[in-house]
Amino acid sequence: MKECTRWYSERLQQDVLVARWGTFGIPVLLFPTAGGDAEEAERFHLIGALGPLVADGKIKVYSVDSVAGRAWARKETSPQHCSWVQNQFDSFIYHEVVPAIRADCRSHDIEVITAGASIGAFNALATLCRHPDVVKTAICMSGSYDLENFVHGDVNSDFYHSSPIHFLPNLGEGPQLDILRQRFALLATGEGRWEDPSQSFRMAEVLGSKGIPNRVEPWGPEYDHDWPTWREMLPHYLNQLV
Repeated sequence: MKECTRWYSERLQQDVLVARWGTFGIPVLLFPTAGGDAEEAERFHLIGALGPLVADGKIKVYSVDSVAGRAWARKETSPQHCSWVQNQFDSFIYHEVVPAIRADCRSHDIEVITAGASIGAFNALATLCRHPDVVKTAICMSGSYDLENFVHGDVNSDFYHSSPIHFLPNLGEGPQLDILRQRFALLATGEGRWEDPSQSFRMAEVLGSKGIPNRVEPWGPEYDHDWPTWREMLPHYLNQLV
């Protein structure tokens, strides 16, 4: 049921691991947390929590190494370089991972659900906002949507174009916004330790101002910014969507 593939990406200038769990169903592209890899979700038992959906053939789960997230988390390079990596990672997802998912699903036009927690939520939402032609829904858990929290120094246009909370307010009328208004972003957040629900509400305001369907769902103070929360959230929402 599990398969791992590694290939060299010219865009990222490194080998990247892509993992898949399941044989049939709607493809779910699950982004790791900041320092995670493609198998992180399995180690922290999130794949196990999705087991019934996978076993029933309702979903196929894909995950990739958190190349851009690691760059931000390390804080060893300039924000300009991190922003470049973030944009290259986005290009890698769109031009390499999504075509691989579609080939694996034997469909040239199947739409993907993106999901993730923390920085993974940022990537899930950014992929939806930048590429609504391939993503229909983003399930964003405990999101860190403003990467300026990771920045020490000046940013550039790469940063602006990588960040929905920054570029969406200035996105003009056109095909991208037209399609986005037919998509959906779910912003779930705990209210316990290490959580910052204000980020989800701020992101929702930006989405709403452009007419992009979204919903914030607070889960209460007993839900921390941690894996037990996400192991409850993601199966709950996927059961509703599939």
